[in-house]
Amino acid sequence: GKYKVDYKSLDDATAAAGKWDAAKEQENANIAVADKDAVAYIGTLNSGAAKVSMPILNKVDLVMISPANTYPGLTKGPETGAEEGEPERYFPNGKRNYTRVVPADDIQGAVAARWARSLGVRSVYILDDTELYGKGLANVFEKTAKEIGVKVLGRDGIDGKAADYKALATKIKGANPQMVYYGGITQNNAGQLLKDIRAAGIKSIFMGADGILEQAFIEAAGADIANGVLATLGGTPRNRLPAAGRKFYTDYAAKYKSDPESYAIYSYEAASVALAAIEKQFGKGSIMRL
Repeated sequence: GKYKVDYKSLDDATAAAGKWDAAKEQENANIAVADKDAVAYIGTLNSGAAKVSMPILNKVDLVMISPANTYPGLTKGPETGAEEGEPERYFPNGKRNYTRVVPADDIQGAVAARWARSLGVRSVYILDDTELYGKGLANVFEKTAKEIGVKVLGRDGIDGKAADYKALATKIKGANPQMVYYGGITQNNAGQLLKDIRAAGIKSIFMGADGILEQAFIEAAGADIANGVLATLGGTPRNRLPAAGRKFYTDYAAKYKSDPESYAIYSYEAASVALAAIEKQFGKGSIMRL
């Protein structure tokens, strides 16, 4: 037909931050708002970044579809551990323009705690990276752990820019937990955290969530040290995907000569949702290229 769909990449990470950056995400959202031809904003990866861009995009009703935001407060209320004023604060015009294709951490955090108990864990030390995603996830894990009889021996937030975590590791060793749970992302020094925990002689199970379920975490900690770490993902295992999902992995590997990271398939689905909406609005055959 007469319509062409173009894709523009807006990375919200900066070299200085070494991860997503709030100012950069704000800039990206404003670029999208200023572009009269923009019809969908696919992202963000990090929930903290979404907190920045959601109210900006909402003011002009620009749809936002996230493949990976899992913090409950972006769409759910206090019953999920959300902060006061959430999620209403992200929708200043009163209308919802945001959606996501993955379940939130009020599910993932609870499942992780139950998984830990099923493994025989009866005591845990909980850490988080103090960001929206990591802290929220750890809060849900802690709440569920206490409800199902897993004793929480300690809870600390880490400085993602610290040189090391030796003092914290000594503290954890003194508590002698059966598991250390980390709510947070790789880029907040999770690799160094695990290195120092193992260097202190702590052999407890180490569990995290989708924030560390990536090659970058293995590289940061070292393959030998990362071996045996457990992680959850709010999605479907590759071997349980339907034929179309399995085909995605085959096609991706053939094109890019590597396996996709955890959220690649959900990013593909987020784009698919946007394209389906465009097609529904403008008619079959209107989409020529993404």
